[in-house]
Amino acid sequence: MLAARLHLGPQRRLELDDVPTPEPGPDHVLIKVEAAGVCLSDVHLIDGTLTPVMLAGDVVTLGHEVAGTVHTLGPGVTGAKVGDRVLLQAGELRDGAVFTRGVDYDGGWAEYTLARVDTLVPIPDDLPFEQACFIPDAVSTPWAAITATAQVRPAEPVGVWGVGGLGAHGVQLLRMVGAAPIVAVDPLPAARERALGFGADLAFDPADPELRSRIFAATGGAGLAAAFDFAGVAAVREQAVTCLGPGGRLVLVGLTDKPITITGGIGFSFFQQQLRGHYGSQPEHVTELVTLRRLHRLDLARSVSAVLPLSEAPAAVRALETKEGNPIRLVLRP
Repeated sequence: MLAARLHLGPQRRLELDDVPTPEPGPDHVLIKVEAAGVCLSDVHLIDGTLTPVMLAGDVVTLGHEVAGTVHTLGPGVTGAKVGDRVLLQAGELRDGAVFTRGVDYDGGWAEYTLARVDTLVPIPDDLPFEQACFIPDAVSTPWAAITATAQVRPAEPVGVWGVGGLGAHGVQLLRMVGAAPIVAVDPLPAARERALGFGADLAFDPADPELRSRIFAATGGAGLAAAFDFAGVAAVREQAVTCLGPGGRLVLVGLTDKPITITGGIGFSFFQQQLRGHYGSQPEHVTELVTLRRLHRLDLARSVSAVLPLSEAPAAVRALETKEGNPIRLVLRP
């Protein structure tokens, strides 16, 4: 079968390999992959910003956002049946440690992939695979950041810095939980326009010298109760902190391998503001989102920027890295 695999070592590279189709063992099933999302984390794995920690070996099939159908059951498996439409949780718990699909073990940038049966999440018949695949991570990460890490409450003023794959869903989900007003900040005019379409009340350019005063005016002088850094860059954090109100929370969702600093430390302490790190989501966040989509509370159709064949995985990675076409989610289809 065809698989897009990351080869580690001194010359890290993504290659399209012809590999044997795996066979499921006990507690596992073989999934026929129907769609797999391309995430900025995949780009960072390829460029070396991120590195697998628990991978056995030096080659891994990428893809942690996966949806498909159950093709073959492993010995004794009873928790699924052939033909089930499912998405796959982005990781699994092993001996108290979280292993991430497509990072620490083979993922879904392939024609077939293995999945432990307890990581399958059934999806409704009216949910297309290309929308289902990125619920784990692209949607569940901001959902968990909003509901669990930031604990946003209705009518709280919030800010979203970076309206890309995560931030666009962050705006949509903040609207769902009743945050108000929602202020989006992004340097790209198309991204600001998209933010308004996804439910932001206001959208600003971070280069606007009046940004802080505009945000305080929009919040009646209160400042933001929560600000989300979906970009993972220092300039965002420094700007977002200045827009927080007393007790405001800055939530770091975008990943960075650089030091994290807070300027204006006295004010940060005086106003009892908080810095909260965030990573990924828990299995229940994915199942909550599937329930919301089943009841048509959540629309993901606008999030699919393009669907490409698996053979064009390198081109999809380049497009995401360069923000060609300002994509929300690019999806690979084997």
